[in-house]
Amino acid sequence: MKKLLNRAATPVLALALVACAAPPPAPIEIRTGRIEQIVNTTIDSNHHSGVGAVVGGLAGLGIGSLIGAGTGRDVAMVAGAIGGALAGNEVQKKKDQPVPAQQIMVRTNSGVLVAVTQPIGPNLYVGQKVYIQGNGEGAIVTPQ
Repeated sequence: MKKLLNRAATPVLALALVACAAPPPAPIEIRTGRIEQIVNTTIDSNHHSGVGAVVGGLAGLGIGSLIGAGTGRDVAMVAGAIGGALAGNEVQKKKDQPVPAQQIMVRTNSGVLVAVTQPIGPNLYVGQKVYIQGNGEGAIVTPQ
């Protein structure tokens, strides 16, 4: 009976290990083309909104817990959490400024017009031959 269970368990275990294996990474799509238009724009900061308020609130709560005892301590903790959240939110607002960017219109060699918005980086100009690496929001334009 034990041998039968071992023989049955081996293929099941092998199948489970194969099922847990990560799929191979998708190949990066690279297209070529020529820039037709470049428009200066901005993109939102990549900071997560609300993080400043949460971190500030937790810091205020921690500091408030060091003050007093009993009811006074509870009041200090609440006041510290609220004050810290407000202060953290203001600090984050100052850091979350839009990033200068370019919207680049590229006519691919297959004739398709592709728009890519990315932070201002390499010296790109109208008429330049470029690569479009990736697709969707992860696409970037680089010189050839």
